[in-house]
Amino acid sequence: MDVIKTARELGKAIQQDERFIRFAKAKLANDNDSDLQNAIGNFNVKRMELEQAASAEQKDEEKVKALNEELRTIYGEIMSSGPMVEYNSAKALLDQMMNEVNIVISKSLDGEDPDTLTIESGCTGSCSTCGGCH
Repeated sequence: MDVIKTARELGKAIQQDERFIRFAKAKLANDNDSDLQNAIGNFNVKRMELEQAASAEQKDEEKVKALNEELRTIYGEIMSSGPMVEYNSAKALLDQMMNEVNIVISKSLDGEDPDTLTIESGCTGSCSTCGGCH
């Protein structure tokens, strides 16, 4: 059995899975949403302004506070926009699937039978088996 060939087949199966397709569509929608992209650009500009203001030799606390509030507002608008909500939802489902795939691979490397091993859901408290916090 050629492991790399099997890995390529897994890659193809992932790309055909509804969770991947949903994520890819959401990512494309975000990339093509000019309002969202402008908001992200504005966020990045404000973040740089905040970093400069916070590291200035004579820091203006009021300016830092105002920029921080602007940054939080922009971030909130970005994260609550329809396309970003869909993107994050789709990404969470894809991440969950990939975490399960990684569990199967990891447990197989530990000698467990891939056909009978169990896939725990939720946080185990061990970051070594985690695909990331959500």
